[in-house]
Amino acid sequence: MPTKVATSIEANARILQHTFASCGDLRMLPWQFGPNMKSRAFSVFFDTIVQERTANYFRQTMQSVLEQTLGAGETVTPGMIAHYYALNVASEQPAFLVEDMEHAVSLVLGGYVVIFIDGWEKAIAYMAGDVPSRDVGESVTEPVVQGPREGTVDKMKVNIGMIRSRIQSPKLKTCYLRGGGASRTMVAYTYLEGSVEPAVLKEFVGRMERLKDGDVLETAYVESVIEDNTWSPFPQFRYTERTDVAAAALLGGKIVVLVEGTGSLLLCPGLFFELLQSSEDYYQRTLVANAIRWMRLTAFLMALLLPSLYIALSTFHTELIPTVLLLAVLDSREGIPFPAFVEAFIMVFFFELLREAGIRLPRPVGSAVSIVGALVVGEAAINAGIASPIMVVVIALTGIASFSLPQYNFAIALRLLQIPLMALATMLGGFGLMIGYLLIWNHLARLQSLGVPYLRPIAPWNAGQMTDTAIRRPLVSRFKPRADRKPATKQS
Repeated sequence: MPTKVATSIEANARILQHTFASCGDLRMLPWQFGPNMKSRAFSVFFDTIVQERTANYFRQTMQSVLEQTLGAGETVTPGMIAHYYALNVASEQPAFLVEDMEHAVSLVLGGYVVIFIDGWEKAIAYMAGDVPSRDVGESVTEPVVQGPREGTVDKMKVNIGMIRSRIQSPKLKTCYLRGGGASRTMVAYTYLEGSVEPAVLKEFVGRMERLKDGDVLETAYVESVIEDNTWSPFPQFRYTERTDVAAAALLGGKIVVLVEGTGSLLLCPGLFFELLQSSEDYYQRTLVANAIRWMRLTAFLMALLLPSLYIALSTFHTELIPTVLLLAVLDSREGIPFPAFVEAFIMVFFFELLREAGIRLPRPVGSAVSIVGALVVGEAAINAGIASPIMVVVIALTGIASFSLPQYNFAIALRLLQIPLMALATMLGGFGLMIGYLLIWNHLARLQSLGVPYLRPIAPWNAGQMTDTAIRRPLVSRFKPRADRKPATKQS
């Protein structure tokens, strides 16, 4: 049973002091009002998450009552305040009533100012949160040459507002829930009624109930709770920090998850071919967009296969290499003390180490260190006889191919799979590669995202949905002319 707000402010104050013990940023300001200043009240709030002008909220309460009464301010009594808010609180947009202490505590933690009045079994709450946040700007993780520049911020309310400004339809639904644990983070998800599949929405809502049992600090926490296969290296959802991408996903039947305090939006479900697409595909001409998509598919195969394929060819299947190229490979590997697998593993390891160092270092020096480090280490490894020039080229091309993929977590999955594929190529050559490729594609064919097949529309096959996978159909096909529109006639 929730604890009701007591008529005695001393009892309410004791509950709050016990609940917020050792909270140095909690403020409890006493007030006196009414005839002979005998009526008492107090405001409670955290001064670290509310606006500076917190004293005005009690005056605003008094002023609201005075506007409906005659006489001086000192004639206002607690009974008059209770009577006024019982009749008019529905029209008081910034204020609402609180009847139990648990609700009052959660509001104080959420950035509200709560006012308790002696002799009244309710409290008045005002929204006063004022936590600093970054301004709306261009997305850093998803830059584009052509298209909108609007990126998300760390305020969930602002992000939802930007999405709703792009989809101005009453069918755009937004639902809220609060995570469990000590964080009590607010989580929201939005979808377009009529576009999302009912079975997918039902499955999603059922899984979101798990968030009530733990802390949620970022969108990745939501992903780990609702995903189908935790141990799969492939991401089963997409991330974005662009509102135009979120709006397009909603129109395509996706569910968008937002978490207070982060600008990363989760698009559910996420399928294989969607992870290879970019928002700029729809802002370029049809031929250009399709060429770029095929380039990305080629980059996906290079990032996954190139090192292992080189090891298999140079170790087991040299007869498949043209003679001139084979002589160049043998000449470059002369004097290398390591087998091809060890050489490739060393280069991949240091390439990933340089990439991680470039990310973690301060931005002004990070890019310089990664580029200069790659050049210096690669040249030094060749001069020292640790790695061959052809291996440096192979690893560099593999890294460039992985960087061209739009989704960062998808590129990481490919880099993780390089090592076992290289080991299979070292042990069994082309036969080992075939085993590795079959295992990967078998896993992808069985993988699901919220119950939706990961390789849809290829597995299971659906020819009607192939128009926006490896190729992008012209956007004009989405604009169907109205039946009542008459064709234009030529005027003389």
